[in-house]
Amino acid sequence: MAQLHPDDVTFTAIRAQGAGGQNVNKVSSAIHLRFDIRASRLPDSLKEKLLAGSDQRINKDGVVIIKAQQYRTQEQNRHDALQRLQAMIDAANITIKARKATKPTWGSQQRRLAGKCNRGSIKAMRGKVDY
Repeated sequence: MAQLHPDDVTFTAIRAQGAGGQNVNKVSSAIHLRFDIRASRLPDSLKEKLLAGSDQRINKDGVVIIKAQQYRTQEQNRHDALQRLQAMIDAANITIKARKATKPTWGSQQRRLAGKCNRGSIKAMRGKVDY
């Protein structure tokens, strides 16, 4: 799990969209989080994985932009944006193990062929009956 450095992240307070009564037009409670992948302190391999991914929150300059406006306070939205960024980094940090090719056992091959032979004989009995 790669840790984020606080200096790599910038926050901008903006007004939230949508319904919310009179208060929504006065208070800047939504947060824009900006995280420059190339300039960050993450390991180079993790930077490459993040940039290679096809996430719409990453622009062509390699900057992650996350807009958090779910909560009523700036602090909650800031925490939510950081959690979402950390989840994105954690998802890119997962390495998938290579699959080892295996051969079926002799017994499983014999059972498969016996089942096919049995099914074929059942279907062969469905033909016309000669008297």
